[in-house]
Formats: sequence, structure tokens, C-alpha cells
Amino acid sequence: MRLALALTCLAAPVLADGCPTAPDHSEEMDPLYEALLVAPDETTARLITNRMWGYWDNAPDEASQAMLDEAMRARARYDFLRALDRLDTLVGYCPFYAEGYNQRAFVNFLREDFAAALPDLDRALELNPRHIGALSGKAVTLFALGREEEAQVALRAALAINPWLAERALLKPLPGEDL
Repeated sequence: MRLALALTCLAAPVLADGCPTAPDHSEEMDPLYEALLVAPDETTARLITNRMWGYWDNAPDEASQAMLDEAMRARARYDFLRALDRLDTLVGYCPFYAEGYNQRAFVNFLREDFAAALPDLDRALELNPRHIGALSGKAVTLFALGREEEAQVALRAALAINPWLAERALLKPLPGEDL
């Protein structure tokens, strides 16, 4: 596995800052996005989404993977300062890796620093517009900021990709809309 990772890293184009471009998993992800739209229930959709996380969490190289993994372990221990430190380093090293921003947004969301989470969610979505975690994260962050109408728009975008998201319970009609 490590040899395969090392060979992949050597073959990947390297950005000026030293981080190779993030792996392109669109060939593997496209069928998963299609499967979400026809998933018969929430459990099936969750299994599909779990497979997607395996691709999103696949960092560009061994160094960035170590940063991401360490940040996620720190987050799991509620060591948010360590997690943020690792994620700050990760996005500085790999500024074109969406999951670094998404995870930093999640840590800030858990810290209830919603204003800090929002720009990272926007950046993650610039890099990966179909990132369901970032889309639903943006919706709940906007709800937390009291920006209901924007949150509903973000939630609709997330539900257009995965209609089984648990956040669907937050869906309300927009002005002039019937659900």
C-alpha cells in the first residue's frame, strides 16, 4: 500500500508549494452520485455516502494524508486547537484540496465559530461543487448564523445531490413556494 501511495505521489503533478494535485476520483464518484438519486432509502444512501467519504478523505500525498488523519484524530478527542493547527498546515500546503477546508470548517462548526466555518465551506465548494458534506455543512452553518433563506438554498442544493440527507427535516418552503 505504501509503495503504491509513493508511486502515485511521484506520478502526480506537483504544485509550486510542493503539494501534488488532489487525486481525481470523478470516474469512481459519478456512479455514486447517480446511485444517490435512486437510492430507495436512507440506509442505502448512507452506505453510498460512506464510500464517497473514502474518496474525499484521500489526500494528495503521504504528508497531507498524515496532516488530515492527525487532525481528524484530534477532532475526535475534542482537541480542536490541535485539529485546527493541523488543518491550517494542510490547507497551507495543499490549497487546492477541498477536504482540508471542509474539515477545518467542521472543526470550527463544532467550536460554534460559524463565521469562521463559512469561508472554508465556500472554498471547499469552489474546489468540489458536489461535496455533499460541504453543502449540508454550509446549510447548517447558515442556519446557525440565522441566515434562514440562504440556508434553505444551500440545503436544496445538497438535497438535489442526496435527497436522503438527515438535514432534509430542516427544509421549509421559500417565500412563494409550495413543497
